[in-house]
Amino acid sequence: MRSTAALRMIQPSARMMFRQSPRMMRPVPKEDQAGHTISQRLRKLKQIPAELIPLAVVVGFAIFAAGYSTIRKFYVDKNLRLSRQGPASRADH
Repeated sequence: MRSTAALRMIQPSARMMFRQSPRMMRPVPKEDQAGHTISQRLRKLKQIPAELIPLAVVVGFAIFAAGYSTIRKFYVDKNLRLSRQGPASRADH
């Protein structure tokens, strides 16, 4: 079966495929590997603007408070419906 001209246009040539493969095999530059060790990651924390630190503290406290109040609600509230109610669930028992 012979390929049509349109099909030959969308198929990558051998030259194109050869050009792409060396890029995939090259080693990663050092600057792309920054932040892999703990000390490098801690050094990256110095780049965070000082204005964002109070915001992070407030957001962290809000997430903690929301989690605490939700878990406490599940344990303390006796009126919370934890299972199905109605005639269908009573027949199963």
